[in-house]
Amino acid sequence: MLYVDIPTRSEFATLSKARADTCVSIYVRTTPVTQEVAASRIEFGNLMREVQSQLQDVGFDKRRLAALMDSLSDLLDDDEFWRFQANSLAVFATADSIRAYRLANDLTSMVQVSDRFHLKPLLRAVTFPHSAFILALSENAVRFVEMHADLAPEVVKVPDMPKDAASSAGKSTLNDRTFSGRIHGSEGQNVRLQQYVRKVDAALRQVLSGRESPLVLAATGRLASLFAQTCSYPHLLKDTIADSPDQFSEAQLANKARPILDKAYASEIADIHALFDKRAGDNRATTDMADAARAATFGGIDTLLIDIDTTVPGFVDDESGAVTFVEKDDAKAYGVVDEIAARALASGARVMGVRREDIPGKGELAAVLRYPV
Repeated sequence: MLYVDIPTRSEFATLSKARADTCVSIYVRTTPVTQEVAASRIEFGNLMREVQSQLQDVGFDKRRLAALMDSLSDLLDDDEFWRFQANSLAVFATADSIRAYRLANDLTSMVQVSDRFHLKPLLRAVTFPHSAFILALSENAVRFVEMHADLAPEVVKVPDMPKDAASSAGKSTLNDRTFSGRIHGSEGQNVRLQQYVRKVDAALRQVLSGRESPLVLAATGRLASLFAQTCSYPHLLKDTIADSPDQFSEAQLANKARPILDKAYASEIADIHALFDKRAGDNRATTDMADAARAATFGGIDTLLIDIDTTVPGFVDDESGAVTFVEKDDAKAYGVVDEIAARALASGARVMGVRREDIPGKGELAAVLRYPV
């Protein structure tokens, strides 16, 4: 298993709705190399002390602060937990609860304290397609491989997954010529392959339900076309690894999948840029945070790109969406762009956390609107 916990959009929505007297968000860079994780633990401890300092400065209740720090300390002291890390760790804590996600993305270490969680960096883990699944499908074998950026890919065990095409049909081979009703000869082989693909798809539903990670198919010939026609997972990519997967290791499959993921990501960003340019002529696009905040508050954002690497402290009014910017990022202020993203998601918008160079205008955000502003 890979030590990565990618939150689903429903988990993200739950985090975005959370409100408390204090919500602590900690991001820290980690490493999958257990022998080198000590530095990450030290950094996590330093960020904990920053949390404590911020809350003491605003006179936070001492008993609540002690409960919060105890839960963070318990996590810091958990040797078993720190043994199994990825490239980043996101921790979301209140005085009453704590959640941790190990992420494949390289995120900037930071701490944010407010009445809600700072989730903007987490969006990249949810939306950026450098994590994916690969289905290596042939008549002779099936492998379901999970891959992440900068981590070794590994095979995922899938309950009820067929071993191969023949055994899924209860036969020793699909090349026999025995007559059995209409299923015989080459026609029978085609029917058996269709049955095989349906069983593979049914097995995958158990592990892919609720997920949004891209799925890359590695298959050739008839099996490739049959699976594309049958697959019920909506995030199967159009481009495939058009070679027999039996000859490749998991690492080789991942190397072949990465250009496909890059192409899919670049295509999606290009489509959003084209849509932004088109809507801008109709006053249905903006790069202004104040306009985007008002639109998000009233459900007016269709698509939103946000820069995951910067934080703009302030407040967004719950009723009007008016933005108040502040100079000091303290335990009361929160990230304005983060709040805009959360409100956009709540109204069903497509939200992507990207790098600044991928945003029209290269600012903190760019929004395509559902109606003119």
